[in-house]
Amino acid sequence: MERKIKIKAGNVETEALLNDSPTAQKIWAALPIEAEANTWGDEIYFAIPVKAPLEKTARELVQVGDLGYWPTGNAFCIFFGPTPTSRGEEVRPASAVNVIGKVAGDAKVFKKVPSGAKIRIEKREE
Repeated sequence: MERKIKIKAGNVETEALLNDSPTAQKIWAALPIEAEANTWGDEIYFAIPVKAPLEKTARELVQVGDLGYWPTGNAFCIFFGPTPTSRGEEVRPASAVNVIGKVAGDAKVFKKVPSGAKIRIEKREE
């Protein structure tokens, strides 16, 4: 079952889909979540009140638009381009992440979100 969420970050608002992974289910149960955005290259991340282990499907490389959970920092991650550890155009998290979903539409809109911006993730009612 796909679960629709809304992500508001600074002046950016977009929809996304959470997948059916155990981590995504924990995050869904914890919504809404508000935090302050941190930026790391073309990635936004922020600590959330969810603890989950690295899953067997965790990845060292992700795609533009992927949503991830970084167990090392209990952080929700939005990937929209290369990070400081990327080689070329690849999208490389600091370390492996659980991929928990995908931004619907163009994830590059998150380039407009400054570090420190307020971010909110909530369930999107049908």
